[in-house]
Amino acid sequence: MHCRQIRKVHNTRQVSLGFTLVELIMVIVILGVLSVYAMPRMFNNQDFFARGFHDETMAYLRFAQKTAIAQRRTVCVTFGANAVTLQAAALAATADCAAATTTFRGPKGETPPSLTAKGTVTYTATPTALNFNGLGQPTTSAGVALTSARTIQVVGVGNAITVEAATGYVHE
Repeated sequence: MHCRQIRKVHNTRQVSLGFTLVELIMVIVILGVLSVYAMPRMFNNQDFFARGFHDETMAYLRFAQKTAIAQRRTVCVTFGANAVTLQAAALAATADCAAATTTFRGPKGETPPSLTAKGTVTYTATPTALNFNGLGQPTTSAGVALTSARTIQVVGVGNAITVEAATGYVHE
């Protein structure tokens, strides 16, 4: 018997030990996109909290209007420098929220419905109280219909919240 030599054939292709140019460019693009959107939020929470408070204030105003329509009673919106509180008048016929009020759950299930800003977020000027009557129309705290739209501005947010005088429509 004679010994045969077995030759192992090696692949002549060289093994690549790095990233291709396309992969490197894609990583740079992804890092650029993340830095544009994520970095400002990590280092400037005040603007983030201000926008959140603006949006929640708008949601509470809409909730107040819808509750007034659903319960056919006046819902009062009281503002602080950095807070919003909702109350409902005890009787459907009255616009007085200073008298006995009924309690109801807010959009987050809290009683009474209230919202407080995080951090040092405030309104540019403390808004005056606003009521929504049983038809959803905005009125003053004395029950007088508004003659012009009411605007509410949060510090650090470009768009103001507007409550239309005739309809009570809440929008930016």
